[in-house]
Amino acid sequence: MARTQLSLASHLARLESETDFAGWRDAARRLATNDIPPEEVAWQVGHDDDDRGNDLPACRQDARLVVPREFIERAETVICHSDPERFNFLYRLLWRLRVDPKLLSIASDPDIRRLESMEKAVRRDIHKMRAFVRFRKIGDGAEERYVAWFEPDHFIAERNADFFVRRFAGMRWTILTPHASADWDGERLAIGPGASKRDAPAEDDAETLWRTYFENIFNPARLKVKAMQKEMPKKYWRNLPEASLIPDLIAGADRAATAMIARMPTSPAPRHAKVKAKHWPSPEPADVVEPESTDIPALREEASGCRRCPLWRDATQTVFGEGPENADVVFVGEQPGDQEDLAGKPFVGPAGKVFDSILDQAEIDRRKVYVTNAVKHFKFEPRGKRRIHSKPNAGEIRACRWWLDKELDLIKPNLAVALGATAAQSLLGKAVPITRMRGDVIQREDGLRVFVTIHPSFILRIREHEDKEAERERFLTDMRKVKQLMAA
Repeated sequence: MARTQLSLASHLARLESETDFAGWRDAARRLATNDIPPEEVAWQVGHDDDDRGNDLPACRQDARLVVPREFIERAETVICHSDPERFNFLYRLLWRLRVDPKLLSIASDPDIRRLESMEKAVRRDIHKMRAFVRFRKIGDGAEERYVAWFEPDHFIAERNADFFVRRFAGMRWTILTPHASADWDGERLAIGPGASKRDAPAEDDAETLWRTYFENIFNPARLKVKAMQKEMPKKYWRNLPEASLIPDLIAGADRAATAMIARMPTSPAPRHAKVKAKHWPSPEPADVVEPESTDIPALREEASGCRRCPLWRDATQTVFGEGPENADVVFVGEQPGDQEDLAGKPFVGPAGKVFDSILDQAEIDRRKVYVTNAVKHFKFEPRGKRRIHSKPNAGEIRACRWWLDKELDLIKPNLAVALGATAAQSLLGKAVPITRMRGDVIQREDGLRVFVTIHPSFILRIREHEDKEAERERFLTDMRKVKQLMAA
C-alpha cells in the first residue's frame, strides 16, 4: 500500500498473508466494536520499511456485533480475490450490515453486485485449477513424486489444496503457483511460498502418451469452438500438453468429420426392418386408389398402404394424424421423425415433447386438438445406425396433400396451425417466408384460417441456452395467440 494512504488512515490493520481470513476477521471485529469507520482504516499484508505496527484497539466488551453467517462464508471466498482493495471492501460491507442486516438480499445494491462478481470469479478460478492442473512425474521408487505448475488469477492455492489431497491422497505431489505452493507428502499438507515456472519439471513421457490419447478420442463432429474456448480459455493452453494439438484439430475438423461419416456403415437398425415388414408385407407397388372414406379411422386405414410417392419405400410405416374428428383446431407439422416413424404416431419424439410442454403452458389440451403432418412418411438420410431427417421436396408435399385435404374435409376445423415452412406450403399451396409471416392469420379460399409459426424442432436446433429460451418463449406466445383464436 502506498505510504500516503497509510499516513492518511487513523488505524493500520496488518495481515500475515494475502488469504489471512482469521487475521482479517479479528481486525474487523476490533474495528467495528470500537465504531471505527472504513475510511479511517488502512490494510496491509506483511511488513515493509514502515515502522508503524498493528495499532488496533481491543474489542469493546460492552459492544455487540452480529452479522449473518452467509456473510462470513462469502467473505472467506472473496478474501482470495486478487483485488488489493478487498479487505477494506469487506470491512465496508460488515460496517453496513450492522445497521442493515438484510443487505445481502438486495441484489441491486452496487456493493452486493461487486461481492457476487468477486465471489464468482474466485469460484471459477478454483474450478479451472481443478480442471487444468497437469502433474509431471519426477524421481522413481521412494523418490517418486508429481509436480504441477499453475497460474491462477486469484489467491486460491491454499483454499484449493484440500481438494487435491482428497483426489490424490495416495501419491506425493506439489502444486506450484506464483502466489503460494501446496505440498502433500502422503500424510501432511504444507503451504509454502510462491514459485516460478522454471521451478517446475520439464515434459515427461506420460505427456506424449496423453497427447496420443487426446488426438484419438477427439470427435470432430461434436466440436464447438466457442464453447470449448469458454470452458478452456487460451490463457491455460500454454500449460496443457494437449494444447499444441488443438489448432490443427480445429482446422481439420470439417474434413475429419466428413471422413468419419463416410467410414460409418449405413444399414438401418434391425428393429426398423422388423416394424416395416409388419406394415409392408409386399415390396411391390400397388395401384394408387383414391379412398372414399367417410371418417378418420377409415381414412387412416386407407393411408396405411399409401404409395403416392417414393417415400414409402424407405419409411417404416405411414404416420397418420391423431385426435378427435370434431377438433376446432388442426396442428400441421412437416413430416414424421425417426421415433414417430417407429411408433406410427405424430409428435412423440423430442420435438413432440417440446410441443406438448408448450401447449400445456398455453393451456391448450392436446387431447382436444388434431395433430398431423403435411407428409406422412419419414424422409431421411442414413448415418450409421441413425436416420437423419431430410426435408421433403415440392413433389412429395404435393403428392401427400391429398391426405391432408381429406383430413381437413372430414374434421372441418375453424383453424389450422402451420408448424414450419413445409406445413405452410402444403396448407396454402405455395412457399411462404415463415420469419416474415410468423404470427399472421391467412384465410384460404375455402374459408379456413391458417396461423403461421415455426416447427418446435427449430427450438431444439438452437445451441446457445439464452437464444433457445428466447425462441421457446416466442413459440409459447404464438400458442397463446392460437388459444385466443380457438375461442374466437
